[in-house]
Amino acid sequence: MPAVIYGLYLFGAFSALLTVFIGLILAYAQRGSAGPRMETHYTFLIRTFWLTIWWVVIGAGLTLIGGILSLVLVGLPLLGVGLLILSLFGLWFIARCCLGAFYLAKDEAYPRPMSWLF
Repeated sequence: MPAVIYGLYLFGAFSALLTVFIGLILAYAQRGSAGPRMETHYTFLIRTFWLTIWWVVIGAGLTLIGGILSLVLVGLPLLGVGLLILSLFGLWFIARCCLGAFYLAKDEAYPRPMSWLF
């Protein structure tokens, strides 16, 4: 099941964001009944979602405020920082999903499911 959730996350990153939310619900539903090895993947997937949402809200807020203030040229730096955050954390999300799928394909537990980076 973690492979399906990694697939939903990656599909959602490139097209329909709804699949990411479905993946989150599945991860929460499966985590309790999973063995210790798979539980690390579910924890990793859940943390990946919430960390990404947190940074997307910050990036979108800065982009929105910067976009409004850019009408008077004051908001251009905020707009740039917001777009940079959204871009970097989009790549970060994809990299975390690929790395988690790599460990899953090797039939290993994810070594650091509570980490911020990889």
